[in-house]
Amino acid sequence: MQKFTALLVEETEEKRFQSSITERELADLPAGEVLVNVQYSSLNYKDALSASGNKAVTRSYPHTPGVDAAGVVLESSNPDFVEGDKVIVTGYDLGMNTSGGFGQRIRVPANWVIKCPEGLSLKDAMILGTAGFTAALCIEKLLTNGVTPDKGTVLVTGATGGVGIVAVSLLHKLGFKVAASTGKSASHNLLRQVGADEIIDRNSLSDANSRPLLKEQWAGAIDVAGGDTLSNVIKSVCYGGSVACCGLVQSAALQGTVLPFILRGVNLLGVDSVQLPLQVKADIWNKLAGPWRLDDLNALCNEIDFSELESSLRKVLNGEAVGRYVLNLSKLS
Repeated sequence: MQKFTALLVEETEEKRFQSSITERELADLPAGEVLVNVQYSSLNYKDALSASGNKAVTRSYPHTPGVDAAGVVLESSNPDFVEGDKVIVTGYDLGMNTSGGFGQRIRVPANWVIKCPEGLSLKDAMILGTAGFTAALCIEKLLTNGVTPDKGTVLVTGATGGVGIVAVSLLHKLGFKVAASTGKSASHNLLRQVGADEIIDRNSLSDANSRPLLKEQWAGAIDVAGGDTLSNVIKSVCYGGSVACCGLVQSAALQGTVLPFILRGVNLLGVDSVQLPLQVKADIWNKLAGPWRLDDLNALCNEIDFSELESSLRKVLNGEAVGRYVLNLSKLS
């Protein structure tokens, strides 16, 4: 099939952008070694920025966003992949400046592609997506730096978002006591269902506080907010604890002093899910398909089709989304 359906974002005039579901052709795709029939994608904040015309994410338009894709190989010039292989593509330049997973076809370099591990369906892989993968990376870093269930409670900020809700679920599966921070009171029951032991009002963490140290509360933390929230979390981590930092929903700025680091030995761990070596990505995906597999991934998921994509992206952009949004590209209406 030379034609396929995709979300196309166009710059109709300077700084004015319009999205539409349209037909595209294989010739519209960039060069690459692997052509994939995309069956599922997922919605991430970066996708919402790209779809709204944010040129810090996507430099030129027209463009098809979608930093995640899971599907079946149609063609490959690389011997590592053959027609029919089930594969996952996340990160690198997919959906940023390379036509992404909100189209039924992608063509990408082979070194962006991993085979979908046994134990995960293509839909499962996209329920997790970049957000769930990032949550797993955060937990891996906390574990590597000595944050274990016996040390105490782990805090998750932005707990109803994609990274947050998977992080709460995974931490619970691994035996941790979890505190979930959110501003969405209607989601408290959901957070408890997926494993939160206590709920923290995000406003208690988000205001600037000039004190260099706060009461020790958390053995570790996963933060998606940045800004004053991250600053307050760092000040509240117990001696020897760690904070995995993976987002900037509140701000990219970080105010504070060195005192948490030199008086309490706190570790601030940066987490990147985009440019990781492919083998590191494969190792994490194998954990998510094996010992870290979540039993009821569908409980975290809102499945949508193309007709719901644009409205769902607006929810993600406005911070209104709860859980994971998965795009089923085989459903056209």
